[in-house]
Amino acid sequence: MRGAKILIESLLREGVDTIFGYPGGAILHVYDELAHARDRIGHVLVRHEQGAVHAAEGYARSTGKVGVVMVTSGPGATNCVTGLANALMDSTPIVCITGQVPTHLIGNDAFQEADVVGITRPCTKYNYLVKDVRDLARVVKEAFHIARTGRPGPVVIDLPKDVTAAKTTFVWPEAVDLPSYRPAGKGDPEKVRQAVAMMVAAERPILYVGGGVVNADGAAALAALAEALNLPVTPTLMGLGAFPSAHPNCLGMLGMHGTYAANMGVSNADLLVAVGARFDDRVTGRLKDFAPHARVVHVDVDASSINKNRVVEVGIVGDARSVLEQMLLCLDRDMRLEGPPPREAWWATLRGWSSQHPFRYRRRRDVIMPQAVIEELHRLTKGDAIVTSDVGQHQMWVAQYYGFKRPRQWLNSGGLGTMGYGFPAAIGAAKAHPGRPVVCVTGDGSFQMCIQEMATAVQEKVNVKVVVINNNYLGMVRQWQELFYSRTYSEVGMEWLPDFVKLAEAYHARGLRATVPGELRPVLEQGLATPGLVVLDMIVSQEESVYPMVPAGASLQEMVLEPPDDGSEDPEPRDLA
Repeated sequence: MRGAKILIESLLREGVDTIFGYPGGAILHVYDELAHARDRIGHVLVRHEQGAVHAAEGYARSTGKVGVVMVTSGPGATNCVTGLANALMDSTPIVCITGQVPTHLIGNDAFQEADVVGITRPCTKYNYLVKDVRDLARVVKEAFHIARTGRPGPVVIDLPKDVTAAKTTFVWPEAVDLPSYRPAGKGDPEKVRQAVAMMVAAERPILYVGGGVVNADGAAALAALAEALNLPVTPTLMGLGAFPSAHPNCLGMLGMHGTYAANMGVSNADLLVAVGARFDDRVTGRLKDFAPHARVVHVDVDASSINKNRVVEVGIVGDARSVLEQMLLCLDRDMRLEGPPPREAWWATLRGWSSQHPFRYRRRRDVIMPQAVIEELHRLTKGDAIVTSDVGQHQMWVAQYYGFKRPRQWLNSGGLGTMGYGFPAAIGAAKAHPGRPVVCVTGDGSFQMCIQEMATAVQEKVNVKVVVINNNYLGMVRQWQELFYSRTYSEVGMEWLPDFVKLAEAYHARGLRATVPGELRPVLEQGLATPGLVVLDMIVSQEESVYPMVPAGASLQEMVLEPPDDGSEDPEPRDLA
């Protein structure tokens, strides 16, 4: 069997049903075999390789499976680098197969040659250069194992063209033998017991949960623990959905644009239990003032994350779901509680902060407010849509105002902050969940980063709605220039935008636009009810900013709640239900 067919058969053994990719000369043997396997494995032809990785990320993060990318050598491979770096930062399992020039030409500056292993080493969990076809099946088996276990991440398989042409006997390894790679599973039992005892005894505890809980499918165990111990829960941006936003124990997101209750809760807690979170600088603010009164427990599958940014009292290396289940078992077996610890005073303080300072914005009758777009989107989708976003103000408004019910419902670029992620990620999610509503909320700047994937969406007939929060600015950069650079707007104006409605029509999609508040609901209703790709161009208030906000370098206690009063209508609190 030739190498190209071994690759396809190996992918099928790993349960792959969809590949996101773009062909080229160095990978043509594989695409030839792929054509013969169309009844067993699908392929999505993207319009740019960066889009292929983001689409695979959307597929992976919405399903929990490994996303698969296949591209050619040279620029095909280097165009994947942004997506690979994004997947690494957000712990997304990806296997990326890159074509390479024949082995005898490697190092000769051959046409479309690039040192893919060298280029991708810093932005992948692991990478391979396959030089012998007899290694290919084993490498594929190992690559999927590495991508999906431990802290998930991207793995590259660089595949020279002569290897895909060479023939050998196909032998599928039934097991992986990697002595130097032993991903963590359960946590140390004694440390788990110590952590539970601390949670039972604490007067002002906070449970701080990140994307690691989502990756580990630990949401059910998290909810059970929070309810058993009556713990307040605050998710990170990546952890949204790991704990239902409407749950009475949920304080909302913490960090730079988090809730007052979450940030003040962390600042006054006597115990902080971090699960699957990494003390990101956008969460902690000024690190030395983060949770200044708290003893800290940290649960993470990646041992290198423990004590990396914050020195902790108890560090537990383990899979988030496994450790949470160990904690529950410990409660049942060793600590027979008569009921959840009431902590009346602590909850009264937290509830007071929540009611005094909910998310709010100035409502206007003359212009669409971006927050109103997200609130209306939530009402019309009943909070059930898979929502992707790009990066910037719109991302934070979705995080603040959508209200997520479950894990794998919210897909965004949390670590690298990649503009252009949202739309192809939505295509990947829609391929994985053809019966569910998928909405990409993006900005007029971000959408243009991967806008060519409209052709992919139409060709694949995916049911994706793109909501463009259009303010003619790179909004978050403008906000920072307004606040910290004396309103010196430098290169943030998007005066010359395409007509997104006409552009959608040019790609054979549907385009709709809302320009005044009265058009918001009917346009959203029409767009959501229209099958296929629909681009909804929302012309919103140009200089609206995201609040609350913790200024860069400040502590969580120094968060700014509202913009200066400019005399416009009074803010109305958000209905948290």
